[in-house]
Amino acid sequence: MSLVLYDSARRAKVPFEPLKPDAVGLYVCGPTVYDFAHIGNARPVIVFDILVRLLRRRYAHVTYVRNITDVDDKINAAAAQGGTSIAEVTARTTKAFHDDMAALGALPPDVEPRATEHIAHMIAMIQTLIGAGHAYVAEGHVLFEIATKPDYGHLSGRSLDEMIAGARVEVAPYKRAPGDFVLWKPSSPDIPGWDSPWGRGRPGWHIECSAMSLTHLGATFDIHGGGRDLIFPHHENECAQSECANGAPFARYWVHNGFLTVDGEKMSKSLGNFRTVRDVLASHAGEAIRLAMIATHYRQPLDWTDEGAVRAKGALDRWYRVLADNPADGDDLPAAVAAALDDDLNTPEAIAAMHQLASAGDAAGLRAAGRVLGLLEQAPEAWFRGETGDGPGAAEIERLIEARRDARKAKDFAGADRIRADLLAVGVILEDGPKGTTWRRA
Repeated sequence: MSLVLYDSARRAKVPFEPLKPDAVGLYVCGPTVYDFAHIGNARPVIVFDILVRLLRRRYAHVTYVRNITDVDDKINAAAAQGGTSIAEVTARTTKAFHDDMAALGALPPDVEPRATEHIAHMIAMIQTLIGAGHAYVAEGHVLFEIATKPDYGHLSGRSLDEMIAGARVEVAPYKRAPGDFVLWKPSSPDIPGWDSPWGRGRPGWHIECSAMSLTHLGATFDIHGGGRDLIFPHHENECAQSECANGAPFARYWVHNGFLTVDGEKMSKSLGNFRTVRDVLASHAGEAIRLAMIATHYRQPLDWTDEGAVRAKGALDRWYRVLADNPADGDDLPAAVAAALDDDLNTPEAIAAMHQLASAGDAAGLRAAGRVLGLLEQAPEAWFRGETGDGPGAAEIERLIEARRDARKAKDFAGADRIRADLLAVGVILEDGPKGTTWRRA
């Protein structure tokens, strides 16, 4: 059976056929590194990690690109609020993101471009758009003129009026039309900026991914991924400016994961249900979190609950017991698991098939399925001695201690206290002394 994916642009499930017979190029929008990743940020990382693992079973060459946005007004604000440098904010939060995603079993991308390393590429693309009549300069800004792209809106499937009404469109007198979006904007002396033909400034958000995907995958590539919230305006604008600048189709398939809520409500600090990945890792094993998140199909809304993570741990306990009783290994993906994943990454069906494998005592099949889903990748004895079982293991505790140390250095004392309290809640006591922080179980 061939792999079938739901393409957001065509609004249907379609067979996946790569541009080249033995190679796949995949671009996924990565984090803006201004704070710790929240649990919603983890969902696309896990979804596309599984897709990449599946693709690598079929194709000899898979290039997975996931960017880091390290120039953004939110980063500037975080640095100002914390009394630290922008470089320190981005370095600390990028490391935290990497650590958190690794704890969830996500493989690193093949290429992880940073926006600040591609400013020259962005300027060149903007110059091309101006020269082709798709962009214009106004009061130190450069804007893309959406009227020059007749099919603008084809990805989101909405009319221009609907898109403007549904987005926070900046009203500015220098715009020719309300929907025109910023490619370049001026920078004041106190925030990052780069010299350009239009004065010292910084790129708009949308142009970043267009320049980075062009640099690392070419004008046309196979799959562009991200959360549903990025379809408009980010991906719509990416597609428009890329196709106008490059004179070629952009992404051949668009894959988007659904929204995430917490305990049935939209995640919000004001509601008290805002959960960072670090918060959740303090209470649940990374593997249990991963399984809980893929128990819902990636395109459906996901409601995160602690009860779901507890149920996932129970399933993992059962599967690891099968592996403990039979250390057989295997590479052949069981047919039922393969069929489920080939059907638009139907992870709930794949999990159901794994329960059947466990009932049959098929340890080799479980191991093979686990490799594609990013599960069951450790020794059973490690799982059962508590390294990732009841409460955090030693490596996870040390990671959280380091995160607490970083928070204290950044004068984020509330964050540091939260980490101590979270560890205490799972029976881990921190003790600060002249030689640093040590820990013990209660």
